[in-house]
Amino acid sequence: MTQTSPPGWHPDPGYTGIGPVHERWWDGNQWTDHLRVPPARIRRRRMRIGITAGVVVLAAIGGGLFLLSDDSGDSKDSAATAPSTPPSDAPGRGPGAPGGGGENQAPEQQVPQPEDGYATDLAGGISLPVPDGWTGKSGIAGAEVTTGQYACPGDTSQECVRGGVFSMPAKALKLDTTTAKATATKDISANATDSYGEKIYGGITSHQELKSGPVTVAGEQGYLVRWKVVTKSGDDGYVQSLAFPSPRSKDTLMVVRSGFDINTKAPELSVMDDITKGIKAASGTGSGPGTTA
Repeated sequence: MTQTSPPGWHPDPGYTGIGPVHERWWDGNQWTDHLRVPPARIRRRRMRIGITAGVVVLAAIGGGLFLLSDDSGDSKDSAATAPSTPPSDAPGRGPGAPGGGGENQAPEQQVPQPEDGYATDLAGGISLPVPDGWTGKSGIAGAEVTTGQYACPGDTSQECVRGGVFSMPAKALKLDTTTAKATATKDISANATDSYGEKIYGGITSHQELKSGPVTVAGEQGYLVRWKVVTKSGDDGYVQSLAFPSPRSKDTLMVVRSGFDINTKAPELSVMDDITKGIKAASGTGSGPGTTA
């Protein structure tokens, strides 16, 4: 799974639906304060959103690339795949670039200081537990916990992880569903493809649903769907899409994507359950503690 993506303009994860739709600059590590109105008739057919300090990204969970896609098949939009032009004062940050402290952001957008043992998604109002030996990263509009970095099997220039869990608002994934069940059910296929498809793992040859059903997350009623996927080359994997209302705003649906390689070096599947159960409302959000699967 790749953890970061090239800098670029992407739909603002904090967009509320009021006023004109605008894009926010992702610097390769976090969301910045730079906004713009998208150029007319320009629409990316495929976007990679880094999640480190912003919405995420997600580069694949489990072992593949987490690509947020708009593969509409509309050929007239193909020109939109050209590299984005950064704002004049925004430094570019490629995959794996250091930094991410948020020191250049406005005070209200400083990267949050999470509780010990948690990675905090400030906008979503949730905190993800960081298991022992894992790395957690908090962000303005996303959080991640990962473990087991290694060179991706299909593209050694990319960095994958043996296990990863990422949070993001459903709108960032262009999900127009209005319930947790519909959101998780719709996202799981894209999650699997983004995680274990493409050249990294040669694509998915089959999948099996292992689990689906309601779950209480951070005091909110959510829904999860979990698949086992078989790839053409490389490790197979487990992927899970979890959706629930944000404790900070009941009108905002959150998605937590999880993915683990099926490999002796990868985390046990039970760790995915532990992380799911451990998601809680961030400090000061004012919602129930923990989760119950």
